[in-house]
Amino acid sequence: MKTLSNQTSKRSWRADKLSRLGSSIFAEVGGWKEEALLAGRHIIDLSIGSPDHGPSLGIREILSSEALKEDNYTYPGTSGSQGFRQQSAAWMEHRFGVRVNAETEILSLMGSQDGLAHLAQAICNPGDVAILPNPGYPIYAGSLAIAGVTPWYLPLKEEHGFLPNLDSIPAEVWEKATFILLNFPGNPIAVQADLPFFEKLIGLAKKWDVLIVHDLAYSEMGFDGYRPISVLQVPGAIDIAVEFHSFSKSFNMAGCRIGFLVGNEEAVGALKELKNNIDFGVFKPIQNAAIYALKQAMLSVDEDQGVASLYEKRRNVLVESLAEVGWDVPKPNATMFLWAKLPERFRDTTDIWSSRRFSRELLHKTGVAVIPGDAFGSEGEGFVRIALVQEEELLREAAQRIGTFIAEQP
Repeated sequence: MKTLSNQTSKRSWRADKLSRLGSSIFAEVGGWKEEALLAGRHIIDLSIGSPDHGPSLGIREILSSEALKEDNYTYPGTSGSQGFRQQSAAWMEHRFGVRVNAETEILSLMGSQDGLAHLAQAICNPGDVAILPNPGYPIYAGSLAIAGVTPWYLPLKEEHGFLPNLDSIPAEVWEKATFILLNFPGNPIAVQADLPFFEKLIGLAKKWDVLIVHDLAYSEMGFDGYRPISVLQVPGAIDIAVEFHSFSKSFNMAGCRIGFLVGNEEAVGALKELKNNIDFGVFKPIQNAAIYALKQAMLSVDEDQGVASLYEKRRNVLVESLAEVGWDVPKPNATMFLWAKLPERFRDTTDIWSSRRFSRELLHKTGVAVIPGDAFGSEGEGFVRIALVQEEELLREAAQRIGTFIAEQP
């Protein structure tokens, strides 16, 4: 008969790989917000890039009507419905002039983060190397930790306009790398890459047989006449590249969890094979609502009807309001974020005023929540990320509070 020992078990029920993920900065800032609320602060949350508007009425109506259909509650299938894949392919051609095979070169996802989190497991072996931007969105490095893949960080420097210097990647890194992940325009930095940059990237990737992974979650958030481009627009790119697309930011469908991977057939197929063993795909009504969203986007000729116009106005309001209180922040030409160097009096004192201390004290003393730049990598130290996810009046109020905070520091 088995007996239980009274001694405390020494076995750990936590995988070692979780320690390599790092702490979730969003959970950490959430704790700061709770502390500020208990202290009586009114929170203006500019931390998480979650759209504060819902999708259009038409999208919601499709979602509602489709949810009432009894036959939409079977397993949807990992690849995505044929209708969703075909409409995504049609949108890629309409938006970027890129033709893809809807059967083999597109895979539906539960949001682009789903794909970003799992891709390394599908295309790499433990011990492989992948090239990542620094700073970069946390899931980039987190996915490698889960997959047992070693990151090699490509620094994004202010003096280079935050564009990666491809020539700085050593030959031995290219030789070892399985893929290189970049995002234009990016998160946290709205870097703009042009076709010549992509052509050079593709040339290097083909030379070294390295897959390009392009995260284009902010494809519909270009400002001042700028429209982000797809890496697949370069002839021959589909031989060596895949690209993630998201409905979260483009159509305010963040809670729906839908996106897609498009590009190289083998890489798309590898992720599909992995996900066949993980989930059963996206709820059919959500796919049908996404189909409607893409169709409406293809019919629209008025750019003011999209999300870009909203965030461009907010960008202008916040940048101008911050300038009025003495904090000069560059205007990004895309995305829903400002990438802001700490105000001048806080610079060159990172031993005293780190990005994390600045962010925490700003929240505790003013109620304005931002994300410290070091959460995105070592090159993010000295910066904070500010999300444009509040209405203009609250953005002006946030700037006023920030101005008071800056003025009160010795």
